[in-house]
Order: sequence, then structure tokens, then C-alpha cells
Amino acid sequence: MDAQSKPAKKGIKSAMQTFGTKLSGMVLPNIGAFIAWGLITAIFLKDGWVPNAQLAKLIDPMKTYLLPLLIAYSGGAAISSHRGGVVGTIATMGVIVGTNVPMFIGAMIMGPLGGWCIKKWDDAVQPKIKQGFEMLVNNFSAGIIGMLLAIIGFFLMGPIISAFTTVMAAGVNWMITHSLLWLANIFIEPAKILFLNNAINQGILTPLGIQQAAGAAGKSILFLLEPDPGPGLGVLLAFAMFGKGAAKGSAPSAIIIHFFGGIHEIYFPYILMKPALFLSVIAGGVTGTTLFSILNVGLKSSPSPGSIISLLLMSPKDPMNYLGLIIGVTGATVVSFLISSVILRRDKSVDTDALEASTAKMNAMKAESKGQDVASAKAIMNDVKGVDHIIFACDAGMGSSAMGASILRDKVKKAGLDLSVTNTAISNLQDKPGLLVVTQEELADRAQKQTPNAMHVAVSNFLNSPKYDEIIASLKTEAVGGNDDTAEAKPAAAATPEETNDNLDFDAIKEIVFMHHDQNVGSATMAQATFRSELHKLGKDITVENLAVGEVNDDASVMIVASKETARRIKLQFANVQVYVVDGLLNATNYDKLISKLQ
Repeated sequence: MDAQSKPAKKGIKSAMQTFGTKLSGMVLPNIGAFIAWGLITAIFLKDGWVPNAQLAKLIDPMKTYLLPLLIAYSGGAAISSHRGGVVGTIATMGVIVGTNVPMFIGAMIMGPLGGWCIKKWDDAVQPKIKQGFEMLVNNFSAGIIGMLLAIIGFFLMGPIISAFTTVMAAGVNWMITHSLLWLANIFIEPAKILFLNNAINQGILTPLGIQQAAGAAGKSILFLLEPDPGPGLGVLLAFAMFGKGAAKGSAPSAIIIHFFGGIHEIYFPYILMKPALFLSVIAGGVTGTTLFSILNVGLKSSPSPGSIISLLLMSPKDPMNYLGLIIGVTGATVVSFLISSVILRRDKSVDTDALEASTAKMNAMKAESKGQDVASAKAIMNDVKGVDHIIFACDAGMGSSAMGASILRDKVKKAGLDLSVTNTAISNLQDKPGLLVVTQEELADRAQKQTPNAMHVAVSNFLNSPKYDEIIASLKTEAVGGNDDTAEAKPAAAATPEETNDNLDFDAIKEIVFMHHDQNVGSATMAQATFRSELHKLGKDITVENLAVGEVNDDASVMIVASKETARRIKLQFANVQVYVVDGLLNATNYDKLISKLQ
């Protein structure tokens, strides 16, 4: 590929992801309303679980008005705050009333258009408004612009969008009729790994699926194309049985998160670890969709997250649909598992760090798709002074970012820090003092543009990042008042381990900690096991643990065993713990000396 085509390719990828993010950003914040509509339909419709003619009257108004207007408001508000949402909602009423089909695509056009129009008006007019007339001008301008857009939507955009939607729906129906819908999975499965899953599902398939489900069938197979957990489950099962090293050990927990939690991003690094596994998920997706088509399976509404629980809840009250759904997911899993098993069993590599390497590879691919320099995405904060709120931010503000926030929230609690840790979509970030934003590396640029004055940390994987311990360590450093220039200049770091350990109170020690910091988990674990074994032989009643920095109690009865480089940082982060300095965690001579002092 020549030098000119590379930037062009990056630009196309960036444009695709940006466009897809904007589409999904209008639907995902309102996914609860879609689920509510799906449940009301499944429960109270004539053929539902508990038929109720009175409550069934909610179905059509929600489909025709509530859902499109929520989408329109989110689209307009994303461009111009509350005023943009209001104007976008007014504009969307024009296309709703001017057509006789559900206007989800119309809402995705008119909502942002309304927000854009009011933003341009405000930028041009607000600086010129006389003092005291602000409210009058703002209210009437929003009303007039909204009215004009609603009229345009009624007479012009409504018929155009209706015709476009009809053509798209006809194309999907043609693929279903001719049993060719499986072709979509050839593109959907690889696109998911490139983090276009939300854009594909919420931006394209969900609006078309709701229109199809509003028909006589009352369900749509389109709700199953992207959320089907079968392909990813097959890959993870193969790793659990035939994988190696960290990938094999982490696969069982990843299965639970993926299949029952619905967080599909958890299996993406496993695919990137072995690119041949793209064949597995494509074949699994094709198999699942083919079985769904043959067995006439569909859902009432979009399942979110894409877990087996969500799929079953969104299924119509039909035993055959439940059976077909289970058969389709099982078929996708089996095919994906068999192909993945062959690929993994033929793999002769012995690299136990492949999962970490694949995470870095995933970061490089995602950064390239955003047109970013990978090296520039690796920066971590230099100063955490004044942090009082940590936010995990991603495209949708749910899923993996929610789990990342939960992980760090637990570490913050164990470290005894009084900080709020939440999650949100990048588009909802607000640039406030004391804010620390944690986001994935491929989204770091967007987060920094949204909150230029906040502190930022970019991670490659929300679910397993060594940077969380760095965050806790830096926060604890400030908490004990050691984050200053004089602390950095302490000459103690230049002392030998023997000199550093002379003033320790060994009689007070009740707990010895081998602290894993950054990515030295393996060496800390091995050192802990060796030292514990030696203490056990001597009958010493001292607890020996392998902990992260945020899990250590700041008490004089705790002794942390650390290398010289790490020891200096620990002394800045803890006020009371004792630190035994060694010249290498795996050097047995270090522990002979320590054990002799403990006797």
C-alpha cells in the first residue's frame, strides 16, 4: 500500500466510525424505552404472555411517537444541548405526521438537523441580543425554527424518508425471502471486532427491525444478527479447552461476562490474538442466522445487552420461537467452537503473553481506524491533585465502561479513598474541575476534545488494565501528602537494600505483602509462593499475600517486599507501612536474610 492510500484508508475508517457512533448515540441512551416497548408488546398483545386489551393500547403510540421523539431529542441535544433536543423533537413531529410508517430513520435525520439549525442561529444571533431580551429571543427562535422544520418535514422530508425506508425494508425482506440474510454476517462479525457493533446494531438494524416487528409477524430476525452470542461463545469455549497461558485461564470468566452479561467486547482480543479465528465467528454467525431464518425466529425488540437472558426476554410468547432461538444460538456456538478448536490445536506457539499482545494489537487497529498515532494514545496522567470524580467514558456509556468503573470503584474503596467513580458516554462528558476521565485508547482524542481541562488516562482494555493500580497509587500519594517535588528528591532511593532495611521494626510485622505493580504479577506471585513455603517450614505465623497497591492496609504491622525502584514509590504512597527493599523479587538470597530477621 503506497503512502497516499494509507491516509485515505484511515480517513474512510474514521468517517465510518464517527458516523456510526452518531447513529448509535441517538438510540443507545434510550434503549430502556425500546426494551419497555418490547416487553409491553410481548406481554400484553393479543398473543402475548398476559393478553390485556387496555394495556395493549400503549404499543402503537409508543412505536409511532415516543421512540422516534426520544431518538430525535437525543440527536438534537448531542449537537446543541437542551435547545437542540427540543427543536429536533419539534422537527421530527413533521415527518411522523406526514407519513404512515414508524419514523426512526426520520428521527435520526431531523433530530440532529434541528440541533444544527438552532446551534447556527445561536452562534450568529446570541452575541447581538440586547440585555433583557435573551429569553424572549431564545424561546421564539426555538419555536419558529422548530415550526419551519416541522413543515419541511411534513411536506418534503417525510415522503422522501418514507420512500427510502420502504426501499431498505424491501431489500431486507427480499434477502429473507430468498434465504440470503446470512450474507450480512460476513460483514457484521468482522465489523464487530473493529468496534462498529453499536453502530451496526443500534444505528441500522434496530430501526429496520422495529419497523418489521410492527407488521403482522410481530417480530424481526434483524434483532438477532448482531447480538447473537453464539459465535463469540464458541471461540471462548475453544480457548478454555485448547488455549494456552493467560488466554486459557481467563476464558472461563470471559464466557460468563459474554454469554450472561452480554458484553461482547470481552472476546475481541481473543480473535485478534489469532486472526484465523475471524473464520470462526463468521461461520458461527452465518450458521446462527441461517437457522433463525429456517425456523422463523425473531424478537419483539432489540435485546440490550446481547446476553442470552435478554434474547429470551425479548422473544414472543411462542414455544417454537424459544426453541428456534436456542437452536440457532447453539448452532452458532458449535460451528464457531469446532473451527476455533482446529485452529487452536494446530497452533504450535508457546507464547503465554499472547493475550496481552493481542490487546496491544487491538489498540493499534482501533487507533489506526481513528487516524490516530498509537504512541500518542499511551500517555498517562502526570498529576492527580484535586481529583474528586472519576468517569469511565465510551461510545455508549454502558457495557464494558460500566464494568471498568465497577472494577476501579472497588479498588478505590479498598484503598480507603473517598471518590466517586461512574460511567457515561463520551458525548455526555462535561468539563468540570477535579475530573479524571478513563477511556479506551482509540477514544482518547474524542474524550480530550470533550473535556480539555480534565485529567485523562487511556487504557487498552476496560476489564483488565494495569493502569488502574497506577491511578490508585497516584491518588494515594496525594492522600498521604507525598506528591511534591521534595519527595521526589529524597536521596534514600540511592541507598543499598541493606542500608535501607536497617531501621525496620521486624518484631511488629504480622503481614508480609508482595505487591504486584504495573505488570509484574507473575514475579510477585512466584516470590510470594517461595517465601510462604520457607516460612511454613519454620512454623512462623505470619500472613503472606500478593496484593495490588490499592489493597494494602497502611499499617506499621504490614511489611511490603519491593524492588528498589518500586520501594521509593511505595514510601510516597503510604505513611505507615514498612518497606523491605530487595535487589530482585526472584532472588532467594533476599528472603534468607529477611527470614533470619523474623526469627
